[in-house]
Amino acid sequence: MSDPHERLFTGGLPARLANSAHLEGARKKAVETGRNRLVIVAAVFACAFVVLAGRLVHLSSMGDAGSAGPVAEGGGDISLARAEIVDRNGVLLASDLTTASLYANPLQVLDAAEASDKISRVLPELDRGELFSKLSAPNRFVWIKRHLTPRQQHAVNALGLPGFAFLEEQKRVYPQGNLVAHIVGYTGVDNRGLAGIEKRLDERLGAAAGDDGARPPLRLSVDVRVQHVLHHQLALAVEKYRAIGATGVVLDADDGQILASVSLPDFDPHRVDRASADSRFNRASLGVYEMGSTFKIFTVAMALELGTADLADRIDARKPLRVARFMIRDDHAQERWLSVSEVFTYSSNIGAARMALEVGAERQREFLERIGLLGRASLEIAEIGRPIAPDPWRKISTMTVAFGHGIAVTPIQMASAVASLVNGGTRVTPTFIADRRGVRATGERVVSDKTSQAIRLLMRLNVVEGTGKKADAPGYFVGGKTGTAEKVGAGGYRRKALRSSFIGVFPASKPRYVVLAMLDEPQGTKETFGFATAGWTAAPVVGRVIERAAPLLGIEIGGEEEEEPSQRVDPGRKGRQLASF
Repeated sequence: MSDPHERLFTGGLPARLANSAHLEGARKKAVETGRNRLVIVAAVFACAFVVLAGRLVHLSSMGDAGSAGPVAEGGGDISLARAEIVDRNGVLLASDLTTASLYANPLQVLDAAEASDKISRVLPELDRGELFSKLSAPNRFVWIKRHLTPRQQHAVNALGLPGFAFLEEQKRVYPQGNLVAHIVGYTGVDNRGLAGIEKRLDERLGAAAGDDGARPPLRLSVDVRVQHVLHHQLALAVEKYRAIGATGVVLDADDGQILASVSLPDFDPHRVDRASADSRFNRASLGVYEMGSTFKIFTVAMALELGTADLADRIDARKPLRVARFMIRDDHAQERWLSVSEVFTYSSNIGAARMALEVGAERQREFLERIGLLGRASLEIAEIGRPIAPDPWRKISTMTVAFGHGIAVTPIQMASAVASLVNGGTRVTPTFIADRRGVRATGERVVSDKTSQAIRLLMRLNVVEGTGKKADAPGYFVGGKTGTAEKVGAGGYRRKALRSSFIGVFPASKPRYVVLAMLDEPQGTKETFGFATAGWTAAPVVGRVIERAAPLLGIEIGGEEEEEPSQRVDPGRKGRQLASF
């Protein structure tokens, strides 16, 4: 028989307990399996949500770049952000404004005709036929209109048309309007520079695709306050003398920084399409002109520096000079022997021509090249004129260049060349960038300090006693030189079509700034007794600019000159007589 203890575990109540334990184990196994499956499903869903969330974060962080897909696919370009442009004192000249641009996917437009009708009603400046042609094309991307106003965007959005969407772009805005338009320039619809500094420094100002870093502002040498003074005075002169245009420059004599540069007529950089070619033309940097008698500054400086003339020398100006079919006369003829200072103050063409002949053509050309008048100026704007010089440089060229005919330069070149002569004799390079404030020019020496001093005294004498009297600004000791040049026409020079200019420096004893003003075809008035020459028209402009700009630049009224300029420029000793021809 079996052991009674064995029955205890294999039969009766103990056996039922064993079966119950077996069922409980199977139930637990099923629950465990279900739990594992739920965990796996939950993990899959969690991973899916993580992927979707990451994609959303990625798209939202891409901003415009994330929207650029259809643009790139359709061959368009979106406008990227650019660095701001400010004046020397931080006044904003150019900045970006975020706008919405409308585009369409023609393949998603349900009815091109209906969409064209509705869009053209909301945006009436669009041509309905051209719009229909765009929406009927088998393309996936077409621009409809760039840079909408918020009101226009709302009106288009309210139409609820399928296939249309907006891209966020940057539009360039110019808070100073036309005041600095020729300097700063403007950009195109894609925010790329098309003129001025915007074009020349496009790489510095513009952001590359995918470049999210903010670029520091570009600080210019321009002072908006001085720019406004120069602009206002030139505009008044254009109106008063009925001139067809004008230009002017204010330049730091020590380092060449341009504080103001104006060209009239000008334009609104926000509406370039409405501007004429003449108003877009930059007379200050792109136009090249015969500057007339202002060139006598260089002729006298050249002769003094090379030792072919001295302030005490006398020059035969008794009668006009004839060279072949050319006749050289004086507008303010004295018909006598003149000292070098008198040649300057009476603006004698005859005297200047004789002085240039003493120097000779080769040395004359070398001198003008050394002070930067025969090559293109190195400027940070796109519009730079190339000087026109005699070729070949004959004897008659030497004589006419001496008084500013037969050679054409830009007003900015003219101003920087004069600065190089009056600042002690160190050549300066004109610039629109304010990265050299307070740093004196370190260029090559073009004349000695003695020659520089003589030129300063002659320029001061010309304002005190000569043709530049109306440029005087009491208390600021202005020096300067007039220049009146006849314009060239089809049959030669036009005697009644003048360009009148005056270039001044102040304070004359130690010039800080150079100021140039030029009027294109001014007309005489009753006040000028019918004269339209520089002494009557351009010189007063410079005087008023200095009166109003000097306090802004920290130049105080007053100070004492060592002595009257007339007592210093013409020594009492007897000089040579220069009558060679």
